[in-house]
Amino acid sequence: MKNNKKIFVSACACNPKMGSEPGVGWHWVLEMAKYFELWVMVHEAARADIELAISKMNNPPNIHFVYTRIPFNSWFSNNGSFRLVRTYYCIWTYLSDSVVKKTMQENDIHIFHHLTFGNAIWAVSRYGQTQKFIWGPIGGVEVISEEYAKHYDFKSRVFEWLRRTIVKSLKYRRGYLNRCKNADLILCKTEAMFQSVPELYRHKAILFTDVAVEENIIEGTDVEIAHSDIVEILSVGRLDAWRGFDLLIEAFEKAKKLCPQIHLTILGNGMNRKRLQHLIQEKNLQQDCSMLGGVPIEQYNRIMTQSDIIVNSCLKEGAVTVSFDSMRYSKPLICIDSGGFTRYFSDDYAIVLPQQKRESLVQSMCDAIVKLALNVDLRKEMGRKAHQAGKQFVWNEKGKQIRDVINSYLHS
Repeated sequence: MKNNKKIFVSACACNPKMGSEPGVGWHWVLEMAKYFELWVMVHEAARADIELAISKMNNPPNIHFVYTRIPFNSWFSNNGSFRLVRTYYCIWTYLSDSVVKKTMQENDIHIFHHLTFGNAIWAVSRYGQTQKFIWGPIGGVEVISEEYAKHYDFKSRVFEWLRRTIVKSLKYRRGYLNRCKNADLILCKTEAMFQSVPELYRHKAILFTDVAVEENIIEGTDVEIAHSDIVEILSVGRLDAWRGFDLLIEAFEKAKKLCPQIHLTILGNGMNRKRLQHLIQEKNLQQDCSMLGGVPIEQYNRIMTQSDIIVNSCLKEGAVTVSFDSMRYSKPLICIDSGGFTRYFSDDYAIVLPQQKRESLVQSMCDAIVKLALNVDLRKEMGRKAHQAGKQFVWNEKGKQIRDVINSYLHS
């Protein structure tokens, strides 16, 4: 039941037609709107998709969308996507602060929720921080060790070095410390994020993941696992170095020697694409690995349905949407323990690999692939249990958790 609390939500990434963080932003505001009156600030680029999605709903949510963009938007835009995203976002946040202040004051709103982007290192509305301030779910403080990063290309190595340097300096960074101080509630995606909050402010922080399971497949009969002579392995995500696709390709090469019937499909675009293609060629896997780039959501759903095993090779919190989609589509999951979303996955329906040395991790991933590839009954049983478990994590249930944690904070 909705109460009369008004909340202003900053959700730069919020789009019903996209996965990952924009999709998460969309689901969050839909769930929050069941219980609170929302004003949601979104990037102007999402307007058409949001308005179309709402027009198709039988009971559209009562959300007041506030669309904003920056004057020199075209400098960063490239065929509908954005380059230099962090720079663009920081400028967008700075220039939209007046919109936050005006909207909150005109509508007598005193609660500000920074939802997306959920990176603790990035800026947050200055005015929003002067109100009752909910921050997150946030992450972004997880780093990749040099043992893994030394295998990356030069640009990715530089990025990882910069990220490690920034994270180490957080305890001295005024902006980050002020956000921790000003926040009344900090939702942390991972244990690493929780521990990075200064001890003085950690009493305001809780572990709270940002993703849930789509409900339209969970409702109804179980999704049957795909049957074919070929065992289809699927991995999805932006092609960034830290997402571990190189580890997956190396593990796949080892597994292929024991299971000739396996095939790997990778979905996603990113700056690491050429490096991964070169790695596939180097290992002579061109016929066994398909890199399809970014695909429409309908094609993604079809490929998910036809897959047998889902692998999330991210070394830190990432590809969470596809991991939860493994439940939606009754697929067993192989993933690396991130200290975040992986706490929702048990041995009954997932193989969660512990953080370990690079060579050992590649071998562990290979062993997991072989174990599932050689045993169709095990895959089917794990898929069935994943589907059952997923019913606990659908967005409707997540919405109740969001409601409860916000109400708990408001009444404390």
